[in-house]
Amino acid sequence: MTSPIRTERHGEILVIVSDNQPVNALSAAVRQGLEAAIKEGVADASIEAMVIRCDGRTFFAGADITEFTKPPVDPLLPQVVDMIEASDKPVVAAIHGTALGGGCEVALGCHYRIAVPSAKLGTPEVKLGLLPGAGGTQRLPRVAGIKLALEMTAKGDPIPAKRAHEAGLVDRLAGEGSLEAEAIAFAREVKAARPIPRASEKPVADDPAAVETFKRENGRRFRGFDAPAANIACIEKAASGASFADGITFERQEFMRLMMGVQSAAQRHIFFAERQASKIDDVPAETSLREIKRVGVIGAGTMGGGISMNFLSAGIPVTIVEMQQDALDRGTGTMRKNYEATAAKGRMTATQVEAAMGALTPTLNFDDLGECDLIIEAVYENMDVKKDIFTRLDKIAKPGAILASNTSYLDIDEIAAVTSRPQDVVGMHFFSPANVMKLLEVVRGAKTAGDVLATVMALAKKIRKVAVVAGVTYGFIGNRMLIPRQTEATKLLLEGATPEQIDRVHVAFGMPMGPFQMADLAGVDIGWHRDPTRIENIRDALAAENRWGQKTKAGFYDYDDKRTPSNSARVAEIIDEFRKREGVTPREISDEEIVARTLYTMVNEGALILEEGKAQRASDIDVVWIYGYGWPVYRGGPMFWAQTEGLAKVVAGLEAHGFPVAKSLKDAVGAGGRLK
Repeated sequence: MTSPIRTERHGEILVIVSDNQPVNALSAAVRQGLEAAIKEGVADASIEAMVIRCDGRTFFAGADITEFTKPPVDPLLPQVVDMIEASDKPVVAAIHGTALGGGCEVALGCHYRIAVPSAKLGTPEVKLGLLPGAGGTQRLPRVAGIKLALEMTAKGDPIPAKRAHEAGLVDRLAGEGSLEAEAIAFAREVKAARPIPRASEKPVADDPAAVETFKRENGRRFRGFDAPAANIACIEKAASGASFADGITFERQEFMRLMMGVQSAAQRHIFFAERQASKIDDVPAETSLREIKRVGVIGAGTMGGGISMNFLSAGIPVTIVEMQQDALDRGTGTMRKNYEATAAKGRMTATQVEAAMGALTPTLNFDDLGECDLIIEAVYENMDVKKDIFTRLDKIAKPGAILASNTSYLDIDEIAAVTSRPQDVVGMHFFSPANVMKLLEVVRGAKTAGDVLATVMALAKKIRKVAVVAGVTYGFIGNRMLIPRQTEATKLLLEGATPEQIDRVHVAFGMPMGPFQMADLAGVDIGWHRDPTRIENIRDALAAENRWGQKTKAGFYDYDDKRTPSNSARVAEIIDEFRKREGVTPREISDEEIVARTLYTMVNEGALILEEGKAQRASDIDVVWIYGYGWPVYRGGPMFWAQTEGLAKVVAGLEAHGFPVAKSLKDAVGAGGRLK
């Protein structure tokens, strides 16, 4: 087998080249090749310095995480990095693309670093529930300082080469097209420099307040996660004056603790699940895609405007249609304000804002959609309205155009049936705010063509969405699973729980908010029949009293001018009135019962969705809940969490509260406790 590592001699400089594309992952073969190449350079008296660079679009972009669950193969990455640093001949890292995770640690093991300005360096292991385990937490603060080391390891976001250069993490910036030549020249400059600068031998700059300040400023962001705390502890160890050897020992202990923990397993599960979700089981990967040059959006409200921004930001022109000029102007004005707010935060330039808005064609003429390759309907949830729109679209859309509905619940097959081209109809369920939320449920109708599905899934990547294929069922995957949670939460109120208790249990679990906090944020009046004399449930009673949530300063909670919630005496009265009406005597409700009835029931519904073939795989359900509903990533999604909780425990909890248990859930208990 050909090694992915080769060496090239440029006089007295040995250039070590990795060609393990697409991302030069640090697989066992790469590590073995690096070890052999460094030994070659050290042993050859004619070699005075070495350069490590990579072919393709990037420097080493990290470890090969497919090896994480396999037996270790020598040399391990820490050994390779130590060998590079121990070389008695200078080693220069030539960085382009990204130097991430183990790639950044390889660069830190080198004595000098040169990078093109477009390069990025980072240690994103925390996003997999881990830490840089090849000395990164000890070398980084010695090279770049405590503050930057904390930011890079505990947050995991890469930094641009220019910032790395300012911090001393990169020694020199090179021209975009001349990295190798400049790296060789740099190696010639430093080949005789002694002592050779080794990161492990550098002192950590004193900054006593940095760690505590960082903890205080980021405590809320890291709530519930184990890995950020471990990364911070390792940096703190380096900052404490501990020797490099002691720091490495501590780093290794923390790395292994995280690696063996549930949180890292959950985060790695989601890493792979996200990639698996893009695959459609019965649609070949080589399926030809339809060309999407222009997108049409029907509706310029909050959802339609947000959907449009996704395509505009990706450089795809959009025609947006409204019925009234004031609604069109209001919608496009909101889009511009959103873009300008993004630019004010430095995430876009003014030129990019104008380019995005310049690609938008607002119109009141429905027929203008005839030139579009993909048309997305984004009006309110009413089947008759949607059928009317698709009947009109069928007449004016060009042949081969994809017709999509952004419905959250309704039957795509029923919508498709009013057209003469049901094979071109698909659901594209964006989540609000559509320009921010990453999830896209792609709803496959009974007659949706394979190339339509493949095109939409590929387009999702282009607009930076995480797409999951769902079958036609009320609420699809995410909202269908939300229904039992909301139903049981309301029942628990009648039986003796309070909104605050139920929400507290969900927030403690790791959700961004509980079911009643979510209702107040979204609007208690959503879906309300608008008849204040017709009061059939607690939500009707609240809506009839104008308790519509945060927007009216009253919902399940009371709100002050800053939208700070407090428990409501009036809500307690309304709940008590319903208890009396239903003849319910309140009792004490345990937190464990809340978990069983609101979260176990979601798992059960997910199992039913799998049984019915409305989701391709259990991990797809996890992706939906991570990216669409704020399920804590360190719990890996509801189906993964159920397995870590113990499927036998989940089944027992459901049965104890009288719920019929999905057959696949029961079967999984007897099959080793795994859902597929």
